[in-house]
Amino acid sequence: MMKKILLSTVLASILLQTGAQASSEYNIAKGLAPVAQGQSISTLQPFYGDFRILGSKTYSSDEQAKFSPIDYAVSWGLFAEPEIARRISVNQYDRYLNWRMDKVPVPEKQAMMMVSNMHIIPSSPAIAKEIKKVKRGDLVRLKGDLVEIKDKDLVWTSSLTPTDTGDGACEVFRVDSIQWIERVKS
Repeated sequence: MMKKILLSTVLASILLQTGAQASSEYNIAKGLAPVAQGQSISTLQPFYGDFRILGSKTYSSDEQAKFSPIDYAVSWGLFAEPEIARRISVNQYDRYLNWRMDKVPVPEKQAMMMVSNMHIIPSSPAIAKEIKKVKRGDLVRLKGDLVEIKDKDLVWTSSLTPTDTGDGACEVFRVDSIQWIERVKS
């Protein structure tokens, strides 16, 4: 009987330590400072704008989920106009975004600069709650910084220009504030 109690105590201790380690690895995704060994977040440049939400996708099991619990598919400029944004269909998967429109109202190169996939990192626990409240069609003002994340072998660096496309073209965006300009009625 004593061996079973001792074994149970040892197993419980191991599980608690593993849980604490996993929990601390997700500090950044919860809006807290990095505490796990080898994790860092570095500011590359300030970033802000008004963005129409075309879609959002939550993540919990990929390597980047420790930092970014949600991606936003967004548009801005002309493509943030409701009548245009409604015509944009998006597909978000594995931290990628595919989008399309039947009739693109501007040259393709210009259109590519008005739609983006943003990997959202909350800067505080309050922002961590707010970022999950967005809905397709909302127009939000986001302010924060484009960042670079390091964690063991992972280096995740934000794009710094809206003109790039493909792998590495997304913004890794640490959000300090979110303000709704327009909300879609539920």
